[in-house]
Amino acid sequence: MWKRIVPGLLIGITIPFILLFIYLFRPLSHTPSPASFNCANIADGTFQKFEPNPVHIYGIGLSYSQHIEETASSFEPAEPPPIFEKSQIALNTDGQSIAMPTRTDLMEALESFEPGLGSKVDANFPELPVLLDYEVELAFVILSDIDTSELAKEDFSPELGFFLANDVSARSIAVMGEGQNNRYDYWGLSKSFPGFLPVSHQLWIPDRSGPNSLPCITIETYVNEELRQSTSIADMIYTPAELIRHIHQKYPNRSLKEGDIVLMGTPGGVAFQTPRWLARLGSLAGMDRFAKLNAVLRRDRSRFLEVGDKMRIQAEEFGSVSNEIVGPPED
Repeated sequence: MWKRIVPGLLIGITIPFILLFIYLFRPLSHTPSPASFNCANIADGTFQKFEPNPVHIYGIGLSYSQHIEETASSFEPAEPPPIFEKSQIALNTDGQSIAMPTRTDLMEALESFEPGLGSKVDANFPELPVLLDYEVELAFVILSDIDTSELAKEDFSPELGFFLANDVSARSIAVMGEGQNNRYDYWGLSKSFPGFLPVSHQLWIPDRSGPNSLPCITIETYVNEELRQSTSIADMIYTPAELIRHIHQKYPNRSLKEGDIVLMGTPGGVAFQTPRWLARLGSLAGMDRFAKLNAVLRRDRSRFLEVGDKMRIQAEEFGSVSNEIVGPPED
């Protein structure tokens, strides 16, 4: 009798584990692939001094396949990328310090954005590190107002100037967007503390604007002289024209004006990384945003930025932007 029962029990126990394994480690339904770019030579353009004065700063998320994978994010070709706004007070420049937000800064930001959230986080997390992260990005500034009636044209060629940016983020704030309908607005909140957007002094302007044209440079991040990010712009999933169309789709009643800035997204290598199987297991378990934040805080946090750390982003002829993380200013 046992010879018949034991194999049946083993099968009954094994099959659910096999199915769970298949679910947790299944590949993405769609594999992201780079867009088709017209790679412009740096010699076919000029550098000018960049003095940003935007009305809007738009950020784009998940625009490189490596970053999609390391953050356990999904990808659907028919859906637009995450789009958020970053505050103008985040603008910073080369050589300037970035102050680590205090606990009070974090709670006040959460409370003003979602009343009641700051006090709830304050009560439930006696220790809440900022989880400060870096993101090197190629960005562009719109050089002349865009006629939105031109967006649908295949040869739409906006006049753009390109520069380097470091899209600094407080990941502990961003996690609070998990499970929320306006999730990406929390991303914008996490990136809008003072000084969280160092940009380069130089702006590269191509001699001629062309569809899907941009400088195919390699962008890099160093933290305390350790190379953390290094990827060619040619690996990006979206073209500048596509990003402008997506922004207009999200904000249809808003003009795309001269001076507005678009951060085109970061490649792989950031500090905030989550294995895909672990993210899927959390979804199966029904973890809410507070449980997810608690799980993040229990993981290794050694790659996140701390006071005293020095960042440098760079890209060939575009030069570099260096910033040091400092403690909060004294009263």
